[in-house]
Amino acid sequence: MNIFQSLLGGQNSQLVEQLAKQAGLDSADVQKILGQVLPALSSGIKQNTASGNGLQNLMQALQNGNHAKYLENPEVLAEPSATAEGNAILGHILGSKDDSRNLARHAAEVTGADENIVKKLLPLVAATAMGALSKKTGQANLKDADSPDLGNLLVSFLDTNNDGNITDDLFNIAKKLF
Repeated sequence: MNIFQSLLGGQNSQLVEQLAKQAGLDSADVQKILGQVLPALSSGIKQNTASGNGLQNLMQALQNGNHAKYLENPEVLAEPSATAEGNAILGHILGSKDDSRNLARHAAEVTGADENIVKKLLPLVAATAMGALSKKTGQANLKDADSPDLGNLLVSFLDTNNDGNITDDLFNIAKKLF
């Protein structure tokens, strides 16, 4: 199950509803926005895990953080701390505010949503994406950042089209952004 399916799954309908409430949109519009931003976030996570200590840093963040709370209790997304945490996650995943702004601009263009609304949702989506990843890795009970099982789990989770390969997903994301 990839990150998009995990966040939009039946048990997470409250999450989409909470995001819609905060953005002043309906659930269908939020799902369209998620469809545009989650592949880019997945790509950023994958790129970070492939470099240096990236995988180890991600595992540490997942083990030390309480990201699953966003899936378990979506109402906490209304708290200012959720936006602050989401912005920190975005900075780590995407690397710069410009990249984050470009992603928001692109998602707004494709979905027809207001760019400022997408910018408001982006940190919340990043926080929930980390929550989904935290929940998934927690279920697998993986403690070793060098575990091949963890690598396989992350690839399957970040694979947006379920073909077992994320290279094409990265290419398609880059194509959409540029």
